[in-house]
Amino acid sequence: MTAPYRSIVGIRELGLSDGLYSFLAFASAAVNVVISVLLGNLADRLGEYRSAMIGACLFGIVGYGMVYAFPSPATFIVSALLPLPIYGALNSLLFANARAAMQGMSRSDMVTANSGVRAMISLSWVLIPGITGLVLSGASSMLPAYLFASLSCVVCQGIILFALPKRAGTVMAEVRRLTYFEALRQVVSPRISAHIAGVALITSTLHLNDALLPLIATGAAHGRLSDVGILVGIVAALEIIFIIVWSRIARQTGQMTALAAGTIIYALFLGLLGFASAPWHLYALTLLAGVGAAAIISIPITYLQDLIADRPGLGSALISVNVFASAGIGALVFAVGTWATGYSGTAILSAVTGLSGITLLGLLQRRNVVAPADAEVQ
Repeated sequence: MTAPYRSIVGIRELGLSDGLYSFLAFASAAVNVVISVLLGNLADRLGEYRSAMIGACLFGIVGYGMVYAFPSPATFIVSALLPLPIYGALNSLLFANARAAMQGMSRSDMVTANSGVRAMISLSWVLIPGITGLVLSGASSMLPAYLFASLSCVVCQGIILFALPKRAGTVMAEVRRLTYFEALRQVVSPRISAHIAGVALITSTLHLNDALLPLIATGAAHGRLSDVGILVGIVAALEIIFIIVWSRIARQTGQMTALAAGTIIYALFLGLLGFASAPWHLYALTLLAGVGAAAIISIPITYLQDLIADRPGLGSALISVNVFASAGIGALVFAVGTWATGYSGTAILSAVTGLSGITLLGLLQRRNVVAPADAEVQ
């Protein structure tokens, strides 16, 4: 409800500078990563995720509500630095809770279930920003979006309290083996960090496309701003459909094969985007964009959770770590690419970035396969 309009409220309505807003966005993302990891690890040790979800949702009610009730630069800054990043941890906690509920499922069934959850999130991104914009189309301020978000958090809290099944807290034996801080050190271990780097290189292509598509559409492709909105809507609708399709493919071929195929398709889209010179080129590329993006936004969820499979909370927190890392890589590639080649050249560089990520994951998987085989020979 607020993400598409956050910069309008912060910069245009409340008077924040561009530099301060950019710093807030970075700091908020950093706080969200730290809180997601800490809360996920704590929930693992408690053996249940409902309590952490309830607490996170309370911060959402307060964080959005305070901006609407007391609109000022100071309130916006405080909200962006503390309550809203804590509320943002609810995203990884949702996946952690779902993962815990999947205990006993086969790997392929887990992929399908996670894809279903991710499809619902994508559906919300298709529907909610547009509905909010439509409701506020005649308003002089976008601040009511924060009121709507706060009320939605109240509804979400009610669903968690009264509809989410209660599960007794049972700390797993694997969790007992490590102390709280020993478990946290797993996140920065070389093995985990290398896999996160590979996934982040792949998912950074989504951030790069978000920045490049409007610029290329209204520049080299000679389109209009209205084309950007239509293109984003078409791709988002295709994503919802193909998230389910990719889950079926992953069940038959395996996660890595499916992710590699999706990455190659999205890299092909980005490469061709760099050569777009007319609006119809962009519309012709929407199928490739939707098919590739669906794989990149859904398959890595289970892949990251599997890196710390015995701790659903900590494993799901890696989703937030990946989002932060991929955004940083995307910003770096965008800066270097636009300085050296322009927007179209940066799109081609983005394709190379994604392909380098899947290559890294392939090398890591090959090493993991070869190492046990060598051990058996010895």
